Amino acid sequence: MIKLVVLYTHPADKEAFDKHYNEVHAPLVQKVPGLKKLEVARVTGAPRGESPYYLIAEMYWDNAEAMNASMSSEEMRAVSKDARAFAGDLLTMHVAEVLS
Repeated sequence: MIKLVVLYTHPADKEAFDKHYNEVHAPLVQKVPGLKKLEVARVTGAPRGESPYYLIAEMYWDNAEAMNASMSSEEMRAVSKDARAFAGDLLTMHVAEVLS
């Protein structure tokens, strides 16, 4: 299994961010072909104080081939366009192989 991990730093307007994420962005993500699971978590802290991150989103696929195929889909292009528009300066993305 493979996943795309998106880390969002703290937005200036958390209420507006949450509203857009929940009502617009997450529904777009759910439409991505081949996506097995979307997991979203709000960061509540870190072992040594405050975390620089506000939200973590993890999108899972069966394998890299499935992820790569969905990355070129029209649905993923809509997700990317929306992410850049509402949170482009807040996010970083990482691809990770799930080992266990």
